Amino acid sequence: MNDLKRDFPILQNREIVYLDSGATTQKPVQVIKKVEKFYETQNANPHRGAYTLSMEATEIYESARKKIAQFIHAKSSDEIIFTKNATEALNLIAYSYGMENLKSGDEIVISIMEHHSNLVPWQKVSKVTGAKLNYMYLNHDFEISDEEIENKITDQTKIVAITHVSNVLGTINPAKKIIKQAHKKGAIVIVDASQSIPHMKIDVQDLDADFLVFSGHKMLAPLGIGVLYGKRELLNQMSPFLMGGDMIEYVYEQNTTFAPLPNKFEAGTQNVEGVIGLAAAIDYIEEIGYDKIQKIENEVISYAREELAKLEFLTLYLTPNEENYSGVISFNIKNVHPHDVASILDGQGVCVRSRKSLCARSEERRVGKECRL
Repeated sequence: MNDLKRDFPILQNREIVYLDSGATTQKPVQVIKKVEKFYETQNANPHRGAYTLSMEATEIYESARKKIAQFIHAKSSDEIIFTKNATEALNLIAYSYGMENLKSGDEIVISIMEHHSNLVPWQKVSKVTGAKLNYMYLNHDFEISDEEIENKITDQTKIVAITHVSNVLGTINPAKKIIKQAHKKGAIVIVDASQSIPHMKIDVQDLDADFLVFSGHKMLAPLGIGVLYGKRELLNQMSPFLMGGDMIEYVYEQNTTFAPLPNKFEAGTQNVEGVIGLAAAIDYIEEIGYDKIQKIENEVISYAREELAKLEFLTLYLTPNEENYSGVISFNIKNVHPHDVASILDGQGVCVRSRKSLCARSEERRVGKECRL
């Protein structure tokens, strides 16, 4: 693990213990150098010029798209849309698919553990279309039970949007089971893989996800780059979310035709350096290997869980089922505000995320209808 630590310049330049990778990861030198090389020797606008430098930039950009498609086992690189982050990708789906395909009487199902990016857009969609927004709640192990899945995903359900791994609890949700139930009822499924893809191999064809999104900055890549995967037939049916350069085919005075996938959803100059950095991050992850990543994580997390459980003044919010758990440790120091805890730890060079729950009691936090993590 110390060998890997040397790959991260910020950990050599700052006396810190960084424990906030769920918010954003630090960047290895291998990623930083790739971005640096692009600006020093390859910088141009892809798809815009007929000169050599622009064509080289186009090749780099599209090669990265192919690498990402292979990384998640998409059928085609045309199914990979570059976005600013997972939030933008989820909003794209909500507006381009949700707004156009839902009506009064339809139902949207999400879990109570969703990140706001996979909750607030569906609130908006439900209000505009008249569709009903339903929640799958958690049991006492901070998991979604089989009964909850079967009871909430019904014949009226048209969209299910689910986080693969909770960014608060670390719970690994049964994505394949949820997708199977949703497809049985004729619904499409959106998987937020932002918190899972840094920790585990994802195969979108094996999952049979209709859409899957993730952010590069949570998997060692630069800020400001995200990915939307969508099945080709669904993406072809959807209208563009943003209009502008490079997503058009022909423009007339009163009408415009749109470019084919993936360009249809990539208006304007893209974050090319972010795409290059994401491809470099994938190379870095694959060089280490998910088996080694999970081995290191399991050792660290098992030790942390064991030691933290000994502290009587601390409450842990974790599923006891370690096989359904990944990477996030949530806790509360009794009678101390979480922001104070984070400030005290920061004084010792320890970086942690702090947030104040909207719920006062853990029982409400698990299952309360008006409660959010």
